[in-house]
Amino acid sequence: MRRLIVAITGASGIVYGVRALQILRAIPDVETHLILSPAAIRTAMDEIDMDADAIRALADVVHGHRDIGAAISSGSFLTAGMLVAPCSVKTLSGIANSYDEELIVRAADVCLKERRRVVLLFRETPLHAGHIALMEQATRAGAIVMPPVPAFYARPRTIQDIVDQTVGRALDLFDINLSLVRRWREDDGAP
Repeated sequence: MRRLIVAITGASGIVYGVRALQILRAIPDVETHLILSPAAIRTAMDEIDMDADAIRALADVVHGHRDIGAAISSGSFLTAGMLVAPCSVKTLSGIANSYDEELIVRAADVCLKERRRVVLLFRETPLHAGHIALMEQATRAGAIVMPPVPAFYARPRTIQDIVDQTVGRALDLFDINLSLVRRWREDDGAP
């Protein structure tokens, strides 16, 4: 059983974290550990037709945002890593600076110190120099900053196509390869 931590923060793009949980739920050998921030619950009210309980129901295990004593706050608890989708500026800053005040940042910090994958779907635009410096600092610590940029070569027809491609590519980084990802020139020499 592979364990993957999924954190959903208050940045716009809640659909990315929710879709990741939906996809992972269908994979029998992946156990998801969810951290849902209070800001994510607020943002979800504006962006999707799911309440916090419905989002939590998608995960195998749910951890409280402030529960610094949760299993995932220890390096001895084995995971494949952590996906933060979406990743707010506040969370990026916490991760870049190891400011382990709450569980999302603590769990990311633990994954980084254990050399496990941490993928940040950083959801902010435009960027100022401070954002760019934080992305560099998080990358130097071992995180992968992956802004959810649409892959137009996949010829998306719907928002769901864009979301699925992005989430699928993020899960690729944890060696969870899905058929929903349209890969460049893989099938017939064309996108």
